Amino acid sequence: MLSKRVLSACVLLPLVVLVVWLGGYALAVGIALVAVLASNEVLALMQPLGAAPARGVVLPTAVLLIADAVWPQLAMLQWVVLGLPLVLLAIEVGSHNRTGSALSWAVGVAAPLYVAYALSFFVRLRAGEQGLWWLVLSLVGTWVSDSGAYFVGVRWGRRRLSESISPKKSWEGVWGGILGALVFVVPFAVLVLGVAWWVAVLLALVLVTVATIGDLGESVLKRQAGVKDSSQLIPGHGGMLDRVDSLLFVVPVMYIASLVISGL
Repeated sequence: MLSKRVLSACVLLPLVVLVVWLGGYALAVGIALVAVLASNEVLALMQPLGAAPARGVVLPTAVLLIADAVWPQLAMLQWVVLGLPLVLLAIEVGSHNRTGSALSWAVGVAAPLYVAYALSFFVRLRAGEQGLWWLVLSLVGTWVSDSGAYFVGVRWGRRRLSESISPKKSWEGVWGGILGALVFVVPFAVLVLGVAWWVAVLLALVLVTVATIGDLGESVLKRQAGVKDSSQLIPGHGGMLDRVDSLLFVVPVMYIASLVISGL
């Protein structure tokens, strides 16, 4: 299992670094692909519960939400917010009140907003002032925090964080995640982004908090579906949603933080 994880990371990490460094259309295309794959995994997770929304509507909508970040002047977001619920409900009307219609409609609306709209902030953040470094802080900060939580949790974890959602996560792991985030985020934010040390500490604490919520949020979906991973897409790592669950929360929050801090 470890060898598969390492091999997958060796293949994917250079691609991530490349598209983040390039930004622009390269990043948008990469994020759009991630959005489609992760949105499709949400639909698959909810299928055993009776949800079967129209993939032919939901997945193109995920792409439109990423495109909105590239061309905000086209106001695609407002058309998605208006059109997606109406189109999906019209489809359910055409299905003659089949079993699971209401759930299918709700999941079809929620999936692209939960995944794709959150992922669109990768593009928005990268395009902003010092966007490359804010995105590096978000990505590396999340990965370092996650690693700290994992190793401390495995070694010293005793008190369960939320056993009904994620039995292996512990409060000791959370403290390991906080330590990891502080070690990376504080010096990076102070030296590269030029923020005050106390602001950097706040950024680290906020990052760990929202990353943990994002991780547990996806775990709720998986526990409801009765599965361990969102898919087997990435050998040793599970699905695409498993790789970005924390970032769906971290990157939008860091985008807001970047706007607030730049306005101080």
